[in-house]
Amino acid sequence: MRRIANRDQEKAWNGYEGTYWANNQDRWDGVNEGFNEPLLAAAAITERDRVLDIGCGAGCTTRLAARRASGGRASGLDLSAPMLARARESARCEALGDVTFEQADVQVHPFGPGTFDVAISRFGVMFFDDPVAAFTNIGRALRPGGRIAFVCPAEPGRTEWLQAIQGLRDILPVGGLGAPGGPGMFSLADPATVRDVLSRAGYEAIGTAPVEAYGTWGRDAVDAAAFLLDSGPGRHLMSQAGEDVRDRARRRLVDLLRPHERSGTLQLRSAALLVTARRPG
Repeated sequence: MRRIANRDQEKAWNGYEGTYWANNQDRWDGVNEGFNEPLLAAAAITERDRVLDIGCGAGCTTRLAARRASGGRASGLDLSAPMLARARESARCEALGDVTFEQADVQVHPFGPGTFDVAISRFGVMFFDDPVAAFTNIGRALRPGGRIAFVCPAEPGRTEWLQAIQGLRDILPVGGLGAPGGPGMFSLADPATVRDVLSRAGYEAIGTAPVEAYGTWGRDAVDAAAFLLDSGPGRHLMSQAGEDVRDRARRRLVDLLRPHERSGTLQLRSAALLVTARRPG
């Protein structure tokens, strides 16, 4: 029987949210692809490395890691069955043999000790109910001297999609969306919090560095506004409003996004922390 500690997250990612992400994975990869190279460079994956991708979603970073670990293998873990189905299909279409995907809660999954050389994650580590326990469990899965590299949201004030959503504050109950702290999307936004969590989880050589990237959110402001409001925080906010208020919010968001249109696409900047650490060995 699969062990699950993060029940709310399991429910969300196997319901509407997981299906929406799986059905729109190409768009999410367009949003986040600017963080792929910084993440993989920091992970320093070499041939024959055994790579764990935490919260792998539909497997983009797992597949990229597998290509760098030629002769090794890459394993993606996630709570979401719909996203993992998309991940397996993509790996099959790309004829990647040394890639596996498993539905699991990384916080409590019974990893074999020292199974992996490196762990990576692109925005997949912010929602643990007990982050110290989760990172401790990941550390057990790493060989002595093994390393971890991940990106997580940071600097809410530098993230343009969030700025746009906060521009609806007088229309929708935005509240504390974007405030650091957890659990939640910005639970690891503070570098001091990240260092404290990883230190208590037994890591050393902990480093945090700011990194920013522009992502493609849509063809234009209308397309991007619909995408933002139909997923994640936007959908949650819209569910609390009546139809007339939702219409006002969509029109306002389109106006807020217009200045970001560029040559047939809409580009928004996101800010993240690039975090590295090592298991003692």
